[in-house]
Amino acid sequence: MELITEFVEKENISLEGVRRAEILLGRDTRPSGESLLEAAKQGISSILGAVAIDMGIVTTPQLHWMVRARNKAIKASELDYFEQLSSSFRCLIDLIPSGSKISDVDEKLVVDGANRVGGEKLEVFRKMLDGMVVEIRNSGKDGGVLNEGVGADYVQKEKFAPSGFGSQDVGLRCASLDGDADRLVYFSVPSKSCNNIDLVDGDKILSLFAIFIKEQLNTLSMQGTKNTSSSYHARLGVVQTAYANGASTDYLKKLGLEVVFTPTGVKYLHEKAAEYDIRIYFEANGHGTIIFSESFLCWLEARYQECSSVSKGPEQQKAALRLLAVSKLINQAVGDALSGLLLVEAILQHMGWSIQRWSELYKDLPSRQLKVKVVDRTAVITANAETMVVRPLGIQEAINAETAKYPRGRSFIRPSGTEDVIRVYAEASTQEAADSLANSVARLVDQFLGFGSS
Repeated sequence: MELITEFVEKENISLEGVRRAEILLGRDTRPSGESLLEAAKQGISSILGAVAIDMGIVTTPQLHWMVRARNKAIKASELDYFEQLSSSFRCLIDLIPSGSKISDVDEKLVVDGANRVGGEKLEVFRKMLDGMVVEIRNSGKDGGVLNEGVGADYVQKEKFAPSGFGSQDVGLRCASLDGDADRLVYFSVPSKSCNNIDLVDGDKILSLFAIFIKEQLNTLSMQGTKNTSSSYHARLGVVQTAYANGASTDYLKKLGLEVVFTPTGVKYLHEKAAEYDIRIYFEANGHGTIIFSESFLCWLEARYQECSSVSKGPEQQKAALRLLAVSKLINQAVGDALSGLLLVEAILQHMGWSIQRWSELYKDLPSRQLKVKVVDRTAVITANAETMVVRPLGIQEAINAETAKYPRGRSFIRPSGTEDVIRVYAEASTQEAADSLANSVARLVDQFLGFGSS
């Protein structure tokens, strides 16, 4: 009850009187979906004033978008979702500067649908995307198993091409959704001789978005008109977790961006992101989004109108319009692979970049992740966004001593949220060094917390 009271106060929810509450329900394509839906409906019908609305088969991000739209008194059907995304995407494409044409081979995008609802929805959605060439594999129509050798999680962790991709895709721009369509990574197949890939993960998606938004903000800040509304200084923030590759953080800081860290988990990222006018958060696994403050969007609308009413500032007008389109294209409620994919495609065309050019923004530091079984994971208490251990005493100093032995070394440990294991992350200048550091830190964890320590 204490948690409910805290949530009600934080969200300023009125509990006076009987109020009609609409609960939107959605399900995916799994056979269990229908029975779970019926169970949810029965539970909701027992609550006075509560009404269940079945939104049908949708992705998780679509349902989040629909709830947000309903709360803002905006039409919230699946068609409304598709129409808003497609019109915003078309707006960005129409605003591409002349001369930003990418090569013909890059016009085609090949998408791995993870054999689930995201692939099916993209099949429907692509009919509304005029001029965009999309080939969808692993859509689930052919009976493939969810996330078995496919999907963003497999591609990001294993760094292998998903099932159905191979030598025929060398040089093509490829993307992979996860089963719920809330995560997105890109990749390319570099050669016909192996199944390895060049991965473009959530860190580089974040970097691409940050570059584009910073470019538009810089254009808006140019001296164009004397109206005081042009003097607004938007605060752009980038939010990462400790799992973000150190090379990505260094790159973002060199761009002059403000980078902050939170503990692992979307709830922490989303909450921290709310402190900025424009906030971009992403995890390396491809889950993330962009959030715009209402005050900034109001100023942006006014700035657009101001630039439209004078002869000067056409570039500023376009920059304002691009940012407004981004705010409607990106799903601000939660990470959304479909909306994120469209924004990536629009920005790549705007920049005139191939996936190879994008991948070369920076070179990831080699890393290694391990798990160590322990007696009690709650014995580990972390601070500074999980980058430092404060309990048990002495282990952080030992980790620091090991890390100092490796060029560009970085390592941290954190307890699992679901099982009695401690997760170890290490990165260094070479893969051999990253592996060695990870193993050294894993031995320290076992020494301090393993079964032998008890």
